[in-house]
Order: sequence, then C-alpha cells, then structure tokens
Amino acid sequence: MSLARSIALTLILSIAVAAIGAWGGAEYALHRMRPQTPLHELVHQKLRLTADQQRRIEGLERQHEQRRQALQAEMRAANADLAHAIQAQHAYMPEVQAAVDRFHHAMGDLQKETILHVLAMRQVLTPEQAEQFDATVARSLTEEPR
Repeated sequence: MSLARSIALTLILSIAVAAIGAWGGAEYALHRMRPQTPLHELVHQKLRLTADQQRRIEGLERQHEQRRQALQAEMRAANADLAHAIQAQHAYMPEVQAAVDRFHHAMGDLQKETILHVLAMRQVLTPEQAEQFDATVARSLTEEPR
C-alpha cells in the first residue's frame, strides 16, 4: 500500500471515529437532559397538584415536547450533514466544521429549552411544592448515573 493511500485511509478512519464519538456523546447528553423519572414522578404523583396546576403543567409539557422533538430533528439533520461532508471531502473541511457547529448549537438549544421548561413548571407550584421540586432537580443534576 502506498504512503498516500495509507494516509488517506488513516484520515478517513479518524474522521469516522470522531463522528461516531460525537454521536455517542450527543446521545449521552440527550439522555442526561431528558426529564428524569424522579422529577416526573414527583410532579405527577407526589406533589398533589391541584386540577389547575395539573392542567398548566400538562400544557407546558406539550409545548416542551414539541420543541424537544424539533431540536432533536435538527440534531439528526446536522448529523446527516456531517456524514455527507465527511463522505464528500474525506477531510476536516469547513463543511465538516459547519455540521459539527450546527449540531452543537442545536444541542445547546435543547439544554436551554429543558432548563426553561423546568423553571416554567416551578412557577406553577406553591412554595412548599417548589421546595421539594428544587431538591429533586438539584439531586437529578448532581447524581452520578447508575
């Protein structure tokens, strides 16, 4: 195998591994950003929400779900762009960087959206409920995954 061919193969494999790593990291981040079961359980089963609170939170959850799905679709589209750019260029060209940046932007927007959703739900709660909610949110954010 010629030196040029070896370098090209190494480059292609490196880019492929980097893309797989970026995808894996994103999947991990998405998993961590989704509302954790303890928070959902707390809100829907333990806080004893009034009918009005329940209705308002359900509306917030519907809005959040729509936005979450749109941002995840944007992340999938960015990954498709990344795959296309890698296939077309076989090098870390501006198109590859643009796809990576697009993905990171969507992932950041999803994280912000999730935080805003959690804060919006908190506004619906009484001070006593918010105290339990805050403790669960803090625990969810600082706990090591099992």
